[in-house]
Amino acid sequence: MFYICLRYASDKEQAEDMMHDGFLQIFQSLGSFTDRGEGSLRAWMERVMINTCLQYLRKRDLLRESVSLDRTAGLFAEAGSQEELEQAAERIPVPVLHRFIAELPPGYRAVFNLYVFEGWSHKEIAEKLGIKERTSSSQYHRAKNSLARKIKEYEEQHR
Repeated sequence: MFYICLRYASDKEQAEDMMHDGFLQIFQSLGSFTDRGEGSLRAWMERVMINTCLQYLRKRDLLRESVSLDRTAGLFAEAGSQEELEQAAERIPVPVLHRFIAELPPGYRAVFNLYVFEGWSHKEIAEKLGIKERTSSSQYHRAKNSLARKIKEYEEQHR
């Protein structure tokens, strides 16, 4: 559960706070859990933990916090195709990729995680975060382009 929280947090301490809140929510809601077979408890706990992380970010208004568009106009240039990005990401150590994701602005990071790791659609993300579907898509693409830029820079430094 800690690694789920770490994906949404800016740092280890924030992830620990999120996990603490998540386990409190799990224990308080355990009566609402319905066993649907093997793996259902874990899936339910993960869903509660993700919702707790999003609630944590919403309470602190961190989802709306992002880098000003005029400051980032040149930062989001496409750094190659999706396939090139995926191949490059496979060559970079996992802790480095986690750091790159953690460095994204909170709103971008949340949308990126929900889309990539949780498999949510932009419509589902928009409904859950209280944003427009187009905003979700835009934040995902900006996060992806920012990660592509960081990956490209990392590869250039470590050749």
